[in-house]
Amino acid sequence: MAKRVYVVAGELSGDAHGAGLLRSLVEMVPDVEIHGAGGPAMATVAGAGVTDWVEDAAVMGVWEVLKHYAWFKERFGEMLTALKVFQPDVLLLIDYPGFNLRFAKAVKEACPDTRILYYISPKVWAWNKGRIPKMVELLDEVLCLFPFEPPIFQNAGLKATFVGNPLVDELEAQRIPLVERAETLVGLFPGSREREIARLFPMMVEAAKILKSGRADLKFEVPAASAKLASQIRNLTVDAGAGDWITVTDGGSHSLMQRACCAVIASGTATLEAAYYGLPYCLVYRMAGLSYFMAKILVKIKYAGLVNILADEEVVQELIQGGATPEAVARSMKSFLESPEKRQALQVRLAQTVEKLGGNGAHERAARAVAGWL
Repeated sequence: MAKRVYVVAGELSGDAHGAGLLRSLVEMVPDVEIHGAGGPAMATVAGAGVTDWVEDAAVMGVWEVLKHYAWFKERFGEMLTALKVFQPDVLLLIDYPGFNLRFAKAVKEACPDTRILYYISPKVWAWNKGRIPKMVELLDEVLCLFPFEPPIFQNAGLKATFVGNPLVDELEAQRIPLVERAETLVGLFPGSREREIARLFPMMVEAAKILKSGRADLKFEVPAASAKLASQIRNLTVDAGAGDWITVTDGGSHSLMQRACCAVIASGTATLEAAYYGLPYCLVYRMAGLSYFMAKILVKIKYAGLVNILADEEVVQELIQGGATPEAVARSMKSFLESPEKRQALQVRLAQTVEKLGGNGAHERAARAVAGWL
């Protein structure tokens, strides 16, 4: 009888990581059946059994989630019903903890024989350590991306394995040989969620205007995570009167990270990707006021960016909430544009930090863990 896996990812980054794991899993267990909810990359690997929902599901912040509560509740019910019909051997949850840990609880009650694995652990080291006992109760194993994570779970009694960070494999495969950075090209990376883009991109355009007013030769490029987001970004660019000199592409973020002189990047996975390619950048982050107030109370770490958390020091500048202004971003970009020495010094520090992500083969190691439970 074929083995069955039900998988849930709720964001584009989780979709990419999940696709890599599933691709390796299919090679190890050729007759495995895969159903679930994810994005286009996972659907390409797993076929029609995986529903593409990530663009609508990628909601961030307490207030934003509350506004979409009815929609999430409906999806939750549909997925639980589908899982009970499918009766998987393994439920594979990828990141997205607000939804996935609740889903794990419901599956544990409805299908107690299903083993539950978590890939890309919730960042309990950052906030909400109260989740750890819940995870011990619900999960069979956590597959960790960062080397400091397994002891946190193991000390609480949960099996945890450091498999390395899949970004290493995914990004190395897209490295451009002999590429040179353009001294006049600035990258704008406003995120992969509609609300995030609406909150950050107009500020980035204003920063670009400040820079452009001082240096007419500068070029600006924005890689959109999808065609839908590209349309949103183009509309915002035109509304700001910058449609003629800011280039918006559908995809191409990894290419831009290797070609740009410097960049401003929304906090998230893209900041780690940029670090891997040695792109000098500053990080920006804005949330809804209520979400930010609650985060200030709950978050127990000094930094917002993954690179700074890994290094345990401020390797890249962080411009947060009210500090994320056009003037501050323009100053940061100007310092990179005018100082090759500053860019080179940051690139050295980025390379040192990226070494902590582990070597190649994260997808295979993670898939091997899933296959073991199958």
